[in-house]
Amino acid sequence: MKLEHVAINVPEPAAMAKWYAEHLGMRIVVQSTESPYMHFIADDAGSMIELYNNPAAELPDYANMSPFNYHAAFSTDNIEAERERLIAAGATAGDITSTPRGDKLLFLRDPWQIPFQFVQRSSPLI
Repeated sequence: MKLEHVAINVPEPAAMAKWYAEHLGMRIVVQSTESPYMHFIADDAGSMIELYNNPAAELPDYANMSPFNYHAAFSTDNIEAERERLIAAGATAGDITSTPRGDKLLFLRDPWQIPFQFVQRSSPLI
């Protein structure tokens, strides 16, 4: 079985999809101008995130949500440069930390305060 997508209810799916495409290298593969305004974004490997706004469910308080409760992680080869680049693009960022196995981790928040992470692995997990 293969994971098809992960979905997240967000305040502005069209603007978020555009920001993730411009700044995280995602591409918009589906977009809707009708409620719930589904936007599917994908990376080069075909992993997808669905961004939508469904008023049937209350939006989480992402600004006060710990990134340990929810985050999407993106891989990078230069976490320091990505940190500076994303701050310039409107993200907020914490400090870069290292794990005992030598991985570098960085939590950020996009302009809508939704947490995400950059991971620079010392060696691939799979």
